[in-house]
Amino acid sequence: MDMIVWAGAVVSLAGVAALVWCIVYVVRLRRAELDEATLRRRMHKAVLVNFAALAVSTLGLMMVVAGIFLT
Repeated sequence: MDMIVWAGAVVSLAGVAALVWCIVYVVRLRRAELDEATLRRRMHKAVLVNFAALAVSTLGLMMVVAGIFLT
């Protein structure tokens, strides 16, 4: 069961890393001073990655909790 906990921790950290990437990406977009249409199009990509990162992080945390309960 320890493997489930460690695998969940790795998955959760991957999700958090993707969230950090989203933050950095959006900050760079805001500083680029793009026109509104281009900014919206590029922000759409960030929103999709953000939702996926939250889902991956949640799954990782669920794996950790399941591993702890099964131990």
